[in-house]
Parts: sequence; C-alpha cells; structure tokens
Amino acid sequence: MLDMALTTGVMHLTVGNVAMWLIGLFFIYLAIRKNYEPLLLIPIGFGILIVNLPLTFLMEQGRGLLWRFYHYGLEWEIIPPLIFLGLGAMTDFGPMIANPKTLILGAGAQFGVYVAFFGALILGFNVPEACSIGIIGGADGPTTIYTTVRLSPHLLGATAIAAYSYMSLVFR
Repeated sequence: MLDMALTTGVMHLTVGNVAMWLIGLFFIYLAIRKNYEPLLLIPIGFGILIVNLPLTFLMEQGRGLLWRFYHYGLEWEIIPPLIFLGLGAMTDFGPMIANPKTLILGAGAQFGVYVAFFGALILGFNVPEACSIGIIGGADGPTTIYTTVRLSPHLLGATAIAAYSYMSLVFR
C-alpha cells in the first residue's frame, strides 16, 4: 500500500507545482471572466497546469505527449502556420468594408515593408538581413523575431528592439 502511495503524483507535489497551478488558474480566470486576451491566456494557463503535473514525464523524448507536440508541431514548423491561418480566418473585414479609406493604411504598411527592404539593400545589407529589417514594418514582434532567427540571427537584438519600440508607438 505504501509503494502505491509513493508512486502517485500527489506524494510528489511541491510548493512550486501548487504555486504554478495558482498562476495558471489566474491566467485562465483573467481570460474567461475579465476577457483579457483569451486566445493567449487560456492556452498559456492550460499549459502551466499540465506541465506542472508531477510524475507525468510529458517532455520525455520519444514518448511524452508534450514532446510530440514540440517535436512534430514546432520543430517541423506545422503549428505556427496553423496559428496564423486561424488568426487570419478570424479577421473581421467589416470595418474595412464600412470605411474603404482604411484600405489605404494597409497599403501604406506594405509600402513601408518594401521601402525598408530596398533601403536596407542600398545600405549594404545582404538579402536575408534586409528581409529581417523589412518585416518590422508589416508584422508584429513575434513574427519579426521568428523571421530574424531564421534568416539573420546576428540581428536579433536590434530587430527585436526596433519591432517592440515600433509597436509601443501604436495608439490603442
């Protein structure tokens, strides 16, 4: 009987596990009750909950459930396109249809991407570096970071600061 009790997860709970569960539940509460970024906080909160289950070995290489999601979804780069596809499908075009002038703003952003790209080429950057610089004007911070890590990792610090500084100037 004692052997069975020692192999359960309850016997291996730590204060850290419980504290992280409370944080995960708090994130889920904020997402559901307060409607604070539910598409972001619910998966984060749920992830915090399941990762802190004791004795589950979810990240064990070759057989852990989360390892499989990480390996096949992130290392094989399947999940990020699915996320962006889902977010794109949720885009509400109603305000643009109601006020077609806003289409000019979107075109301006794309124009800025090309100006930054070709400007970087003129200043002597190579094509991957210019792509990392050009994406800042047309994408959010995580997309900029992802692109820079793939194309020119040595510019990561500069592009991350530029992307997030740029985003902090956007009025909400």
